[in-house]
Amino acid sequence: MTAGRGDRVAPPAPEGHWEVRFADAASAKGWESLARQARGNTYRAWVVLRTDPKPNVQTPRHHQLKGSLAHGTYRGHTCEQWQIEVTGGGRIWYLVDGAHGTCWITFAGTGHPRATDK
Repeated sequence: MTAGRGDRVAPPAPEGHWEVRFADAASAKGWESLARQARGNTYRAWVVLRTDPKPNVQTPRHHQLKGSLAHGTYRGHTCEQWQIEVTGGGRIWYLVDGAHGTCWITFAGTGHPRATDK
């Protein structure tokens, strides 16, 4: 997804921080919906993604997914998949690509991801 006229400018990651990128257009669109619904919480989630995407102490609101969802693949790299609960229903799922210092957002939205409905 290329930025264009009128788009927000995303700052580059400073030394020691993680890059945060969208894995696809759907996650970018979902991010915008989530930001409209819960601006402050979405910002705080972005800060966590930049500074501590794999906390030593997991919480019910920020944890690695379980079972078949615990890992995902992006561009041929298998990575741990994590979740941040932004609101009661709003979620961000992301892959932690330690080799490249990047968090790839695979889902962002105001409702539960369908993959958990199995």
